[in-house]
Amino acid sequence: MTTNLQDRVDLTAVTRAAANAAKAGAASSDVERAGWLAAVADALDAHVDELVELADAETRLGPVRLKGEVARTTGQLRLFARVITEGSYLEAVIDHSVPSATPPAPDLRRVLKPVGPVAVFSASNFPFAFSVAGGDTASALAVGCPVIVKAHSGHLQLSIRTAEIVTQALTDAGAPEGIFALVSGRENGTALVQDPAVKAVGFTGSIPGGRALFDLAVSRPDPIPFYGELGSLNPVVITEGALSTRAAELAEGLAASFTLGAGQFCTKPGLVFVPAGTGFAGEVAAIANTKPGAPMLTDRISDAYPKGLQDLAAQAGVAVVGGTVDQYATADGAAAVVLSTTAETVLEHPDALLEECFGPTTLLIEYRDRAELERALGVLPGNLTATVHAQPGEDVSGLVDQLSELAGRVLFNGWPTGVAVNWAQQHGGPWPATTSLFTSVGATAVRRFQRPVAYQDAPQELLHPALRDGNPLGIPRRVDGVLALP
Repeated sequence: MTTNLQDRVDLTAVTRAAANAAKAGAASSDVERAGWLAAVADALDAHVDELVELADAETRLGPVRLKGEVARTTGQLRLFARVITEGSYLEAVIDHSVPSATPPAPDLRRVLKPVGPVAVFSASNFPFAFSVAGGDTASALAVGCPVIVKAHSGHLQLSIRTAEIVTQALTDAGAPEGIFALVSGRENGTALVQDPAVKAVGFTGSIPGGRALFDLAVSRPDPIPFYGELGSLNPVVITEGALSTRAAELAEGLAASFTLGAGQFCTKPGLVFVPAGTGFAGEVAAIANTKPGAPMLTDRISDAYPKGLQDLAAQAGVAVVGGTVDQYATADGAAAVVLSTTAETVLEHPDALLEECFGPTTLLIEYRDRAELERALGVLPGNLTATVHAQPGEDVSGLVDQLSELAGRVLFNGWPTGVAVNWAQQHGGPWPATTSLFTSVGATAVRRFQRPVAYQDAPQELLHPALRDGNPLGIPRRVDGVLALP
């Protein structure tokens, strides 16, 4: 492949091929699609050393991190293969006719069906798990939706090679032509969102970029769902009991979490609420100062990090407790910075202080009492995660209720970096964390790319197999209001 996809890709031909493949994708069986996913996972595993070398050259994330990310990526593909063969993802519901009801009730049967071609925008910070063959692609292919991936410019060569491997694996597994494609370039990305053949979009990236594409998606003549993961501050609340009992442990954990991967995780703890007058910020800074600087993903991100630090440090009431905001991250790597302020300052200037700074930094916010803490939490935007560190016996029920309104995942006595890929995961949250209520990680990510269809008094032979009498697929279903297990 050449390095400039934009010069050689006919986007209309790509989307037309995807539209043609959508019918075959929808008609394919769960077992067939599970085979596609397994084939892609096996192919990526077989090329792991080659792919990690390419990824390291473009992202500077290091072979250890990248090899682990490939394992997560292939694990996601295999998870979705299990999800679709288990069958509950179809949400099959059968209500038999009740002629004696008032009014008489017909036979109604509902199932989820694929929406059609999906555009997927790769993320900068996860070149495998949220990229060409990442969770969005896996979950869309799992339910039979063709996927067109818009490559991220930060790892274009890796994207091209990954797409070659995915395409060959799908072809060898018998997937229909046009079920998967890769394009690049901002113009193609914008055009994808507007193309009539595209029926949904998955995006991971910045708030400004995501908002612009979201607005395009909903302003189309035929608006489509836009599932964007955009930004998150991931607040952490440390209670007085927790801090007095295990301050050193908390300082170590926080420093490790916010500097992990040069602070380039969407779940980095960016805001930490601590009791006033404890000196905890200094403890965190002392540990963070021992962390070496680390290269960031791209020069653009490296240039933006010091600027974001300087903007925060320039705000009245904000102090730099550890590290320096005057750094040259592009050449020297990003160094850890610990900032501190008060809940009162946050309440006075929320717009200035509640901005995500992508990189190894965190803002510690001192609160005087529970009432002030709750007021400060009340001005926070939506988040992917929220965390509580408390001791047994402390009443944090009100805090947990408040944090549950702010985030899609609430953690207890842990740190938010690290996202398990399983059935229970929720990786989403209120705006601006995401643009929807659905998760982008875990089993129910497939729900984003399905739509419900109900069939009334339909002949058996015309029904989806999940809705036929006798349960030929052997899957969980709800029949006449009762959950029926196979």
